[in-house]
Amino acid sequence: MSLVANQLALSRAKSLLALGLGVLLALLAGYALTAGRYDLSLSQVAGHLFGQSAAGPAGVVVLGIRLPRILAAVSGGFALAVSGALTQSLLGNPLASPFTLGISHAAAFGAACGIVLFGAGGFTANAVAGSAAEIVRIGAAATVSACAFAGALGATALIAALATLRRLSPQAMILCGVALSSLFTAGTILIQFFADDLQLAAIVFWTFGDVSRAGWEQIAAMAGAGVAAGGFGLMARHDLNALLAGEDVARSVGVRALSLRLAGLGLAALATGVVVAACGVIAFLGLLAPHIARRLVGADHGPLVLHSGLWGALLLLGADTAGRQLAGTGALPVGVLTSFLGAPLFLLLLLRGGRT
Repeated sequence: MSLVANQLALSRAKSLLALGLGVLLALLAGYALTAGRYDLSLSQVAGHLFGQSAAGPAGVVVLGIRLPRILAAVSGGFALAVSGALTQSLLGNPLASPFTLGISHAAAFGAACGIVLFGAGGFTANAVAGSAAEIVRIGAAATVSACAFAGALGATALIAALATLRRLSPQAMILCGVALSSLFTAGTILIQFFADDLQLAAIVFWTFGDVSRAGWEQIAAMAGAGVAAGGFGLMARHDLNALLAGEDVARSVGVRALSLRLAGLGLAALATGVVVAACGVIAFLGLLAPHIARRLVGADHGPLVLHSGLWGALLLLGADTAGRQLAGTGALPVGVLTSFLGAPLFLLLLLRGGRT
């Protein structure tokens, strides 16, 4: 009876922690709406969100600039963190993440190919107005997203094949990710060499990592990809828990490990590709958030997936808000700050031999 009571108390504590993270995220979003070069009060923000139109400078700042940026940070951070949690579990590697395995670099290479080889960089230009320009912009953005997804999926498929067929160790998979990162970075540089000025500027944006340019279509795509990856993690939580004990143990309880790995990595690649296509390369977030969540709630994938997503959203929104405050103009790319946060953790994990 005491064991059941302890389990219920632990589950209640994890639920309260998730609720607390949600409240903290809402408070941070509220602060991000008011803070900046154009300071606004909470009453002004609330008025534009729930009653007034977007007319006037304050309305443009709230509804046209800050709200999309906040939603992009929340949806992108959630998607990247859930992708990192799934990648670590499915590959059995605590150092795995879309960035450390080269998936983000592959997505950036795919986006660069879409911009230069398929002429999809035109959506960054605002020289033409009207509905025709909007159609072209949406179509170009869709092309870049498709190319980024193709790059992420290709890198994921290669890593999954090597891990399955060659039975690589966790350390060998990280080395494989380093090699893929170098390969796709070199490919992106080569694409830049043949790009014109407008295309080059668009490619540089992908490599920086910035949530400020994501439009409503990209925000919806990131949210959908994050929900899909998170939903998969929650529905397959028992299979993922069994996989933690080893592939042989998982098979003995009826888990189809190969199908589970392919489906999960495919969704992780989808989420990563969509985020990179919308915001560029955001380093280490998929590594940092799942490790924080695992420290707090353990390895059970029920709470782990949700907490990872909440921490990812909170960290990316916090980094973007800090970047706006530090730079003063909102020009500091959020990918720089996530690298400052994630790189020390990555080095610490390497020094500890990859243990969580």
